[in-house]
Amino acid sequence: MKFSTKAIHAGNEPNLKEGGSGDVVIPIHLSTTFARKKVSRPTGGYEYSRSGNPTRNALEENLAALEGGKAAFAFSSGLAAIANILLLLKSGDHLISIDDVYGGTRRLFKQVFETFDLKFSFVNFVTGKDLQRHIQKNTKLIWIESPTNPLMKIVDIASACGMAKSKKILTVVDNTFASPYFQKPLALGADIVVHSMTKYIGGHSDAVGGCIVLKDKDLAVRIKFLQNAVGAILSPFDSFQTLSSSLYNLILASS
Repeated sequence: MKFSTKAIHAGNEPNLKEGGSGDVVIPIHLSTTFARKKVSRPTGGYEYSRSGNPTRNALEENLAALEGGKAAFAFSSGLAAIANILLLLKSGDHLISIDDVYGGTRRLFKQVFETFDLKFSFVNFVTGKDLQRHIQKNTKLIWIESPTNPLMKIVDIASACGMAKSKKILTVVDNTFASPYFQKPLALGADIVVHSMTKYIGGHSDAVGGCIVLKDKDLAVRIKFLQNAVGAILSPFDSFQTLSSSLYNLILASS
């Protein structure tokens, strides 16, 4: 299936099951709470929109397909998505970040999470070999942004992720500037991909949002728990905006 076909159809399939509405375009599901036919079983799997919403879930399915992942999770901003990734760590853990990381990410690292005793090193690296001398006993995560914002530095993602994997260290790639059309970090060995969807995935300056995409089922369970527990979810309206109109940018890029 070509990229443009995924952008149009993944997550957008009409519900043609008995009782389904058959909508050709996914509607905006504004309901906060969903009725049950049986007390013990949510109808259609939905019970509360923070935990799961049909419009948001459609977008998440689309994002997973575009990035070649198994699961995706949509958040209220790119920084909300990043914060949920950092919540995978615990006090005393060490994170290595590309030195030219987005300013909002650096602020979140240094002025918020460092106060909870997470340790951060900002390093100029291109390959896995460049990273090796910076790894500590408590290094749990490597943060890659490629291209970086603002200096457009490029990291050899496959090399960096290969080295990290050999040491059982998680890798995150901020793929905001490349978009899923030009770069697929999961295929290059990354564990987690993050986007500020406000930028190129959105593209119309009419929806703020972020997302996390991954392949590993256990990681997906942990991120799903955090998305629900922390609650920084993308609204149904912004999910609709991104899915129905903003992804048009990616379709144009592939044509």
